[in-house]
Amino acid sequence: MAMSAAPRLLAPVERLTDALTDPVRCERAVVGVLAAYVVVWTLYGVLAKASQDVHYDMAEVAAWSREPSLGYAKHPPLAAWVVRGWFTLFPVADWAYYLLAITFAAVALWLAWLLFARFLDAEKRVVGLALLTLVPFFNFHALKFDHNAVLVPLWAAATLCFIRSFETRSIGWAALAGAAAAVAMLGKYWSIFLLAGLSLAALTDPRRGVYFRSSAPWVTIAVGALVLAPHVAWLIAHDFAPYSYVVAAHAATSFATVARTVAGYLAGAAGYAVMPVLLALAASRPNLPALADMIKPSAPERRLAAIAFWVPLLLPAPVALAIGLELNPVWTMSAWTLLPVVLLSSPLVVIGRSAVLAIVAFAVLLPPLMTAAAPAIVIAVHRAGVTPTAAHARLLAERMLHEWRQTTDRPLLLVGGDLDLAYVTAFYLPTRPSAFPLAEPQLAPWVDATRIARQGIVLVCHSRYDLQGGRTCVHKPVIEAIEAIAGRAPAGRRVDVEIVRTYLGVAGEPARYLISTVPPRP
Repeated sequence: MAMSAAPRLLAPVERLTDALTDPVRCERAVVGVLAAYVVVWTLYGVLAKASQDVHYDMAEVAAWSREPSLGYAKHPPLAAWVVRGWFTLFPVADWAYYLLAITFAAVALWLAWLLFARFLDAEKRVVGLALLTLVPFFNFHALKFDHNAVLVPLWAAATLCFIRSFETRSIGWAALAGAAAAVAMLGKYWSIFLLAGLSLAALTDPRRGVYFRSSAPWVTIAVGALVLAPHVAWLIAHDFAPYSYVVAAHAATSFATVARTVAGYLAGAAGYAVMPVLLALAASRPNLPALADMIKPSAPERRLAAIAFWVPLLLPAPVALAIGLELNPVWTMSAWTLLPVVLLSSPLVVIGRSAVLAIVAFAVLLPPLMTAAAPAIVIAVHRAGVTPTAAHARLLAERMLHEWRQTTDRPLLLVGGDLDLAYVTAFYLPTRPSAFPLAEPQLAPWVDATRIARQGIVLVCHSRYDLQGGRTCVHKPVIEAIEAIAGRAPAGRRVDVEIVRTYLGVAGEPARYLISTVPPRP
């Protein structure tokens, strides 16, 4: 009975595979598949995260987006620009943010699909796309839109344009390659490893003489430099502040610490790719010659792709060991576009039709199955607990707005306090205020004493008992900054509040916060 049911269950998958391998229908079909992918994974995000608020990193980018700039103290500006444009079209809401995040992942998948056409036959191209959706950076991790997530389609675009530029030496593709590479750098400086990988791929390719004698590489460099020029001018004017932040935030205290984080980086990267790699090997069962051709491709065009894949993924390890910086495997998020090309492009790798259908079926069923499981996931997460900021930001923002309205009838335009609280509560306040992290004021140069005096501010911090039995901020620099700001302003309000989030009748862990309102000066 089960044997007779299997063909019926696989029939829709077979029809989908036929559409994706049909030269006439494939491009239209893949757009429909990726549109459905966006809808289902966005729904998963909304359901699975219903008991918590947006991640701090997402709120930070949203806060920066309210202060247009050519650069910021921690990162280049592209993510903030994207978020500003998105929330010009959509309401500032969790679901809209998750929709943006998954849309970026889907665009990366579409660009990868275009790239696969150069290296994979029709069925392998479908398998490659399916395998890429099994890398968690294209769904679970993609839901957190930050400076890593913004790179995923940018690296795919830069790789696609570079390979087409290298092989065709077209001025158009060369210009697009330079623009895409520059935009990737505007997303995150981590993209320097992508540029290193693409450059090494070009320099080691036997066709390099024809390429470098053409105008293509010089057009790429010129266009990239032109796109980057305004940001480079900003960096010079601001003493390369983001680079100072990277060194301060990620410098290791010892070589042992660096070595440990490098090992974690490599192990984590392998873990993120383990499912598609194992599925590809199980489906193709490569012999030793096929494995050798997979690891060290014989054809120049495949070797170009392999170098462009491996160098950006592995080069950070020796660089970190050399300069003493800690690594995080999440930073590999943008590096996986070419993984299916490395796994499948060898002509010695053969995948039977039944294996193709099995992989496609698994990739198609995973999103709806996870969405169906999302209500159970959200309950489990709520019971296990999340950080106080993730649990309480929306409720805390409502209380802050209430206290502000008891103080003044002016609109609330500034929020300050602990770094995480300032950013995440600002996201949920309807007046879209600017955020001011008190312990790191250099991160918000758009806020100064004059602006605080003119607009007023609500200040919030994590609260604890002090030695006198009252309440104070957990972090001493924050309460000192609050006292200094409040001492220069008209009398406001100071309240200590307990916030607890309830989901489906189950109360989470409570936490206490100190809220101070500082009204505008007359």
